[in-house]
Amino acid sequence: MQDPDFDGIVELICKEDSRFDRKAYDFIRLGLDHTVKELKKKDGTRAGRSRHVSGPELLEGLRIYALDQFGPLAKTVLNAWGVRRCSDFGDIVFNLIEYNVFSKTENDRREDFADIYSFEDAFVKPFLPAHPRRGPSSTEIVGSA
Repeated sequence: MQDPDFDGIVELICKEDSRFDRKAYDFIRLGLDHTVKELKKKDGTRAGRSRHVSGPELLEGLRIYALDQFGPLAKTVLNAWGVRRCSDFGDIVFNLIEYNVFSKTENDRREDFADIYSFEDAFVKPFLPAHPRRGPSSTEIVGSA
C-alpha cells in the first residue's frame, strides 16, 4: 500500500517537473530502502540506527535494485519513466529533498549523481554474452559446398 502523503507530494512534484513518471519516484524510494538495508548488512550497522546514503552509494544500490526488479528490461523501464542517466536519478532525489521527503547533508550535491556509470554499461552489458558468437566465415561457407 502506498503512503498517501508520498503520493500527494509526488503528484505535486510531477506537476512542477514533468520529466519523470511518478513510477520513477516510487522506484527511487524503494531503491533507497533496499540500498539502506544492504549497506547495513555490509557495515554491520544495527537495524534501528539511521544511516546516511551518499549519491554514489545510492546509484550503486539503484543499479542493483533495477537489475533485480527488471532484469534485462531495466534500461527500457527506466527510459520509459524518463530516466536515462545517473543525473536523472539525482534530479529525482533532489526534487524529493526539496519537498522534505528525503534529507541531505551539507556535503550532498547534485553533482554526486553525475556520470557514475552509463546506463548501457549498468543495465545492458550484464545481459550480453561474454563472447559474441561468430557466424561461419565466407571461406567456410564456400568450402563446405
